[in-house]
Amino acid sequence: MDMASPISGKRRPSRTGTRIAVAGVAAVAAVSLAACGSSSTAGSSNQAAGGPVGVSLILKTLTNPYFVSMENDAKTAAAKDGVNLTVAAGTKDGDTQTQINAIDNAISRGDKGIMITTNGDAVNAALNQAKQAGLFVIALDTATNPASTADITYATDNEAAGKLDGQYAAAALGGKPAIIAMLDLYNNQVVSVDIDRDHGFLEGMGINPGSTTENGKEAPTGNYSGGSYTIACHQPTQGAVDGGRTAMENCLSANPNINVVYAINEPAGEGAFNALQAGGKNAQAKIYAIDGSCAGLKLVTSGEFASDATQYPGKMASLGVDSIAQLAKGGPKPTDTAGKSFFDTGTALVATQPFGGITMQSPTAAAATCWGG
Repeated sequence: MDMASPISGKRRPSRTGTRIAVAGVAAVAAVSLAACGSSSTAGSSNQAAGGPVGVSLILKTLTNPYFVSMENDAKTAAAKDGVNLTVAAGTKDGDTQTQINAIDNAISRGDKGIMITTNGDAVNAALNQAKQAGLFVIALDTATNPASTADITYATDNEAAGKLDGQYAAAALGGKPAIIAMLDLYNNQVVSVDIDRDHGFLEGMGINPGSTTENGKEAPTGNYSGGSYTIACHQPTQGAVDGGRTAMENCLSANPNINVVYAINEPAGEGAFNALQAGGKNAQAKIYAIDGSCAGLKLVTSGEFASDATQYPGKMASLGVDSIAQLAKGGPKPTDTAGKSFFDTGTALVATQPFGGITMQSPTAAAATCWGG
């Protein structure tokens, strides 16, 4: 789920990843390289006569299970397609220089394409150079800004994911007043995943977000689809467990009666649960998260999360490898999902308690496609 890509308008896919995706763990080495399929020497041309198709997968980091899932599934697809895959990753979220170096290396090798979870707009010039050199550029999870910097984006519809959680939260309330904590990604920068998930949740509850480009612009009180609501807080979490706990503590200080908690991703939701449990409020407040990791589904089963909207990072990467391999064989370019500005890799609601009119999966059923397990 990227959590740090600037937004120029609404409905641009991105992940927080979803895990929205700041995991808050130690950084890895500046660049991690791996080969899959036929081997090649760094710096040599992957496009030599009769040689394998070269593809670069450039990730935010390799410390986050979300991106590790991309790496693993890309390697599987590369082996199947006879692709020579090179994997590179930044040292931390926001490390654009390492990604730029990896793009330059892909151009030098003569790779056929690049798949990237961008760490920021600073990579755009290098990506444009790659396109000029004939490489096909695919954004994974997070749309570039502008989106046209990439040839196509494979991502979750984050607004749709938020709506699934919001609809479920409204149904679970059964008409009771909603005291809502909004645990967002940031409060000092505007990013697409943050906006889309936040607004989608509110829209799912029947609340007008009040803006297309900013969080926290909805009316502080009013009516949701089942009754009255109060927004208790908007707090930043940085998509991390510690951030989620601090945010939830601040929200409870503002209003101890919170009974609905929107969490930008699973780590933020875990932190929120820790704060609720410490304050004796975990039975009172229900947490609605987004990610769909194998670990997150277990938290739905245990009751720590009321629901979790899924993402499929591995699918994004494997589809990207397949697309570039097909292009190298003279196949057609991939196209956006009808009615959208990206290729939608899907989302689903996972919960244990059914409500009329709500389509959901059980954690057991969803485990067949979870990631990070």
